[in-house]
Amino acid sequence: MNASLMQPVMNNTRWRELQTAMIELKSVQTLWRTRCLENGFISAWDGEWFYHFFQGGYTDIEWVEIKVEGESEREIVLSRLKKIHVPGEVTEHGFKVFGYIPAGQTVDYL
Repeated sequence: MNASLMQPVMNNTRWRELQTAMIELKSVQTLWRTRCLENGFISAWDGEWFYHFFQGGYTDIEWVEIKVEGESEREIVLSRLKKIHVPGEVTEHGFKVFGYIPAGQTVDYL
């Protein structure tokens, strides 16, 4: 999608809150992948939140998908996402947190 037709719903502070929340989950090893707003590239799944997630900054993250294993991990991660109140949705693999959405559309918050 054309980046100029997208509106931001996250900022650097909110991305850092998400990053910190996932790092603090000691009992759950979540995987994540991002989609680049500019070119649509979807990264490979990664489990390292401390350095890799921030690498390159947050400004071009259209969304980040968080993958969980099993219902207990899903509940733990959802609880943390609700606590920081991020724009997103539940997916088959876990969750998707949006950095940008199409202009004029609304988004639910977890």
